[in-house]
Amino acid sequence: MPTAIVTQLNGHVVQVRLASETTDTTAPAALESTATETEAVATEAGATETTAATTAPNPIAATPNELAWTAGSFLVLFVIMRYFLFPRLKKATDARYASIRANVEGADQVKSDARSAVAEYEAALAAVQAEAAGRIDAARQTLDNERTAQLAQVNARIAAARAEAEAATAQARAAAQSQIATAVATVVTRAAELATGRKPDASTVDATVKSVMESAVTR
Repeated sequence: MPTAIVTQLNGHVVQVRLASETTDTTAPAALESTATETEAVATEAGATETTAATTAPNPIAATPNELAWTAGSFLVLFVIMRYFLFPRLKKATDARYASIRANVEGADQVKSDARSAVAEYEAALAAVQAEAAGRIDAARQTLDNERTAQLAQVNARIAAARAEAEAATAQARAAAQSQIATAVATVVTRAAELATGRKPDASTVDATVKSVMESAVTR
């Protein structure tokens, strides 16, 4: 079975040849000399021969150029982020924070103003209530005074009317009593004159009639 022989120089393939397991003695001398010269050049340059079964270079391993490009890209991205994107982001964040803080402070101010307005309203309401209570008390006192005055006037009028009525009643009673006494005295005088045949004393008859009438009234 033939074997592939690869000749490398500084990591580059310079020659690939096939060699059988048995040596071909009939090969021309030119081929042997060529192989000898190639092997000599490879030996002088530090070339190494590997078989087809030797492991190939790892395709995942990064080369120095790839590492340099990666580091450069990262450095450029870092510079862009540090000096361009981050300041803009920080500026926008600070503006947003300032706006939110201003809104919060505005809300606190509105709340404080509302509390002050409520306190002023409550104070004004208390003052109005106190004033209304004072006016109600004053009106009640005025009504009480007016009612007392009117009652006094009515009582005075009633007392005057009662006094007048009593005076009129007393006057009428006196007049009636006088008329009755006169009538009784006339009757008594006439009866005594008829009984005794002479006219009795008028003053005595009047005194007797008056005494009898006063005793009757007293009973």
